Amino acid sequence: MGTPPITLHLRPSIALIKSPFSFSSSHRFEMSSGSLPPLPDGRVVLGIGSATVDFLAAVASYPKPDDKIRSTSAKIQGGGNAGNALTCAARLGLKPRLISKVADDSQGKGILEELEGDGVDSSFVVVSEGGNSPFTYIIVDDETKTRTCIHTPGYPPMIPGDLTELKLLSALDGARLVYFDGRLYETALVVAQEAWTGAPSLPSALCSMLLKLPKIKFVVVTLGEDGCMMLERSVCENAESEEVDVDDLLETLKHKKNIDTAIPTCVSSSEVKLRAKGIGTVHGRLLLGTAEKIPSSELIDTTGAGDAFIGAVLYALCANMPPEKMLPFAAQVAGIGCRALGARTGLPLRTDPRLYSFLV
Repeated sequence: MGTPPITLHLRPSIALIKSPFSFSSSHRFEMSSGSLPPLPDGRVVLGIGSATVDFLAAVASYPKPDDKIRSTSAKIQGGGNAGNALTCAARLGLKPRLISKVADDSQGKGILEELEGDGVDSSFVVVSEGGNSPFTYIIVDDETKTRTCIHTPGYPPMIPGDLTELKLLSALDGARLVYFDGRLYETALVVAQEAWTGAPSLPSALCSMLLKLPKIKFVVVTLGEDGCMMLERSVCENAESEEVDVDDLLETLKHKKNIDTAIPTCVSSSEVKLRAKGIGTVHGRLLLGTAEKIPSSELIDTTGAGDAFIGAVLYALCANMPPEKMLPFAAQVAGIGCRALGARTGLPLRTDPRLYSFLV
């Protein structure tokens, strides 16, 4: 899934954590919503980041220089980290709003139409007169199951002055969560300056982030086919808690993971004092989540898998899922999305029976 760490700043009402179009989803995989728990009350989420057009071409194998080859399949659809994550959240039942920027060209109109068709509120997207909307060429290699992305940013780029204070306050009104995908570089730079750690290992880097940003409740980083890792801060610090080296704890949890099951699972440590060498100590617990083991015959395209994971995390937070349930649920949503070409084609609806056991 290969996305940057998800950083969530929790506050009382808001949390800060990412036409010519063809649309299809797994609508044939549906069940009655009456068999599921009710949707959460606070379902409005706000995303700030990229919304693009993806031009996807699957090929038998990646071309060599100066080759001329034919695609095995092709698709044009919306993309972009924030656009994908919010589309996923909308299909799971949330009410997402997006702050982004496109041009008034045909691609920009298609981006907005597809978002609205999926239930994403695009009324806060800035539309520039002239310029070009962002787009990405994506080559999906059927042989290696990898994808190569060539991105062209939109122009003119979004600047803080594009959004009036009134519109910003309106976008935030009633929002339970705010998600940044880091693509709006001026915002991303501020976050990066705070979150960059230089730590020698991933677990110690997560400890460093919690120490530097005391309002963060937890940090999650996705690890592709290896699943994900989460560090959750303790609500109450216990002076009597055992002190454990965070890297040693990671190795212990790796041995506890159930690697024999195909469906996503999660293992967790108890709440302890997590010691990161040369960095400091954090009270909390470490969790490891596994990814779905997708048969090679079913794995089509990993484009947007990390975005799907984040969209599912947004839903899980609104539904007050515990981390032990949230991580496998998000991994399952991402895995389902990898079974079709493009970041959005295979995104499941909340009523998809493959999600039932994770939702009840």
